[in-house]
Amino acid sequence: VADMAASRQLPRFWEWGKNIVCVGRNYADHVKEMKSSVLSEPVIFLKPSTAYAPEGTPILMPPHSRSLHHELELAVVMGKRACAVSEAEALAFVAGYALCLDMTARDVQDECKKKGLPWTLAKGFTSSCPVSKFVPKEKIPDPHKLRLWLKVNGQLRQEGETSDMIFSIPFIISYVSKIMTLEEGDIILTGTPKGVGPVQENDEIQAGIDGIPRVSSATVPVRLQDW
Repeated sequence: VADMAASRQLPRFWEWGKNIVCVGRNYADHVKEMKSSVLSEPVIFLKPSTAYAPEGTPILMPPHSRSLHHELELAVVMGKRACAVSEAEALAFVAGYALCLDMTARDVQDECKKKGLPWTLAKGFTSSCPVSKFVPKEKIPDPHKLRLWLKVNGQLRQEGETSDMIFSIPFIISYVSKIMTLEEGDIILTGTPKGVGPVQENDEIQAGIDGIPRVSSATVPVRLQDW
């Protein structure tokens, strides 16, 4: 029992957490750059747990894509089981946060959109969810007052304020938990600000949250996937 408990430490949630729930179209400027429309409810999709790429491991370019894009996101790490929770109580179910990248095969996603198909091929490939170290929620008193940034090869590509989210974190947790039960170790990616763009093999990505040193991550290399 002790060994099992040790293996389920929340700071290493990516080793045992089951679900990666992603929210699309949650920053108005990103909606505009993608030529999409703001919706009255969140766009929800999933990544498999094998999408995790812990900090320091390379991002693998999927062989079925020629256009891999970075999307910077604040992730919410669930600390306990949540089923149909209210907005008022939602943050009590949060253990902490992390910085994630929703790596996207943009050309594949565009084709899926044209055909009205799910986005799994574009969003769920191996290493499509690079993740930073875990940050306990005590270190982030208000997740809606953060500045996120991302650089590629030292050049600033993305920056945004979490205060610009269309749907708040309590709303998202409540909304998702009424559709699917969230469990300890699950994470929710809360959407990306504007500035998404392509990366190439051997590019290096660095991302961070102002004022939270431990998620100003080391550079992450992009590599071709080699089976």
